[in-house]
Amino acid sequence: MSQIKGSSHRCISEARPGQQATQQLFSASLELFSICFTRSPCKDVGGRPLSCRGRPKQSFSKAREGFRINSSFTQDFASKNHIEAMNNSSENKFARKPLAWKRIVVKLSGEALMGRLSHGLDHDVLTSIAADLKDVAARGVEVAVVVGGGNFFRGIEGADRGIERARADSIGMLATVMNALALEYAIEKQGQAARTMSALPMPALCEAYSHQAALHHLAKGRTVVLGGGTGNPFFTTDTGAALRGAELSCDLIMKATKVDGVYSADPKRDPRAIRYDQLTHDEAISRNLAVMDTAAFALARENGIPIIVFSIREKGAILSALEGRGNATLVLP
Repeated sequence: MSQIKGSSHRCISEARPGQQATQQLFSASLELFSICFTRSPCKDVGGRPLSCRGRPKQSFSKAREGFRINSSFTQDFASKNHIEAMNNSSENKFARKPLAWKRIVVKLSGEALMGRLSHGLDHDVLTSIAADLKDVAARGVEVAVVVGGGNFFRGIEGADRGIERARADSIGMLATVMNALALEYAIEKQGQAARTMSALPMPALCEAYSHQAALHHLAKGRTVVLGGGTGNPFFTTDTGAALRGAELSCDLIMKATKVDGVYSADPKRDPRAIRYDQLTHDEAISRNLAVMDTAAFALARENGIPIIVFSIREKGAILSALEGRGNATLVLP
């Protein structure tokens, strides 16, 4: 360390006056770092003399001391056992295994929000899903959520009962906004910032959806809850999820269902139904697997967005599916 300190002092003496304060701070940080983290001469873990040449590739901030320490020094001074202990500690569990997906859109059906009730919202289920979404956001993933409205009103069922289809779908879109507002509140109660955005302008209730505004909220770490479907009749909220996934350049679409993946048939009706671990979008379309509508599959395929289909029944299901734990089906372009 004395060799490094000597070189830093020489740099300070040769520097212009405007640079001396910064270089003095850097020299002081090196000295403090050597006191705190080393008890032996300045050598790396292989016993070779440490060189301070080269530009650091990564750094981490240490706000209390008011300076930055190059992360390459931590690799040189810290022992391998210390690093492994840090990685295995509960405090660093989110840093231990970075997720491959950086921005996702989660499709939640209205039926998932009503739990075991016949209609409406189940408070316990809503709280559990909100906590799960908070945990996903804590992993550094940008999360958008598209919600359905089937726990209040389904447009296709309204049409079957004699309501004009376009009008029935409009009622269904209002139901999705009701769910979005409830989910936003549940997420905020967990301590995670959230914003509801509606494809149908409702300025008195929530923000109108726009591509740039949604990206801004995601970049700020807020969970964006999207209601109103696509804003147009004759399109399902599955298609709305695929559309928002493409618009927001999401890495993944997560389809939360009552079953743990895509089956060859309805597993509740056919005990011989086979669950697929992996499919392509073309296979899902050609085999008429009804877990999502054809328009949603086609839109995801055209934009190269994979889909994970999983069960939302268990606590922590969204994070588990992202980490590859539990049963799920991965649908690839």
